[in-house]
Amino acid sequence: MRIDEIKLEHTLPRVFVSEKIPASDVWQASLTLRRGQHYLIEAASGGGKSSLCAYIFGSRTDYEGKILFNNEDIASFGIDRWQVIRRSNIAYLPQELSLFPELTAWENIQLKNRLTSHATDERIEEWMDRIGISFRRDYPCGRMSIGQQQRVAIIRSICQPFDFILLDEPVSHLDEENNRIAASIISEEAARQGAAIVSTSVGNPLILNSPIRLSL
Repeated sequence: MRIDEIKLEHTLPRVFVSEKIPASDVWQASLTLRRGQHYLIEAASGGGKSSLCAYIFGSRTDYEGKILFNNEDIASFGIDRWQVIRRSNIAYLPQELSLFPELTAWENIQLKNRLTSHATDERIEEWMDRIGISFRRDYPCGRMSIGQQQRVAIIRSICQPFDFILLDEPVSHLDEENNRIAASIISEEAARQGAAIVSTSVGNPLILNSPIRLSL
């Protein structure tokens, strides 16, 4: 089933409940994220960007309020439902990247692509060449720079069907040129699937065309 809308209704990390938080477009608000749109969520470090992505992805539940997919509360979802959603509806690039350091760039990407059978080897090689890491194809990720690792993780993140892609500070270690290339690859794949892009930033945002800007 396709996810067309993600709604946040008065959502707030529990750690913030006893605190006075600044005005926010997201926390303690009524917000609807729609398929096909581009969103840029900006906040200072510690504002809860990573928490928000983890809540939507279902990997954390320490929040107040509700998060709904197509008006269905995700708090009711079991692990089997989440497995389907994470393979077919929501792609996620966490800030910590979650690459296997002993595996090569190609092996890290293929670990996911073999589960989804989404992209051809030729398409993956094209993406790697465009973003400037084809020469690191068979190099262990643990020996790469953080910027190179981010580019591997970006390609891995789009190797699946998705209605929404969550990108937590995806280009924090990329220069402007590589930022634009990464944004172009992600935007093209999102457009092909009619999907939404939800990207977070603390100052070096993914360069998207006319994103809807939200503050935490």
